[in-house]
Amino acid sequence: MYLCKDPKIDEATQEPDNCRDKIAWVECLPAPNISCRLSNGTEFRFSGEEVGFNKTIPCRNVSGYSYKVAVALSLFLGWLGADRFYLGYPALGLLKFCTVGFCGIGTLIDFILIAMQIVGPADGSNYIVDYYGARLTRLSITNQTYRKPHLSL
Repeated sequence: MYLCKDPKIDEATQEPDNCRDKIAWVECLPAPNISCRLSNGTEFRFSGEEVGFNKTIPCRNVSGYSYKVAVALSLFLGWLGADRFYLGYPALGLLKFCTVGFCGIGTLIDFILIAMQIVGPADGSNYIVDYYGARLTRLSITNQTYRKPHLSL
């Protein structure tokens, strides 16, 4: 029974302006005629125009490496190692340059790895991707996501 505003997006990083420690805050407006009891015991009725609370949303650590540039370099200049130089891997870039992209096989593999966002910037940051663009999220198996096998009777 609330509506949260869209975050203000920084043009340079494509992340929310107030992103700190991978968390950003957005203002949320409760629906009209919602009553809340405050900690001092008074009751407050919202009209739908005032901010009721702030909600956390996840954001990413980016440091200037564009996903579009990395994919384009990998596609067109990957055989020269330009993609690896751009991402901060100079040794692999030099090796790809000297071997002409490992005879093309390394170029193809690197293009797939960069396009799938498996290989990212060497500093551990994320790519700059449009905020409402195609982002990949890595899935992992944890105690909360593990699915137990069914027992057959």
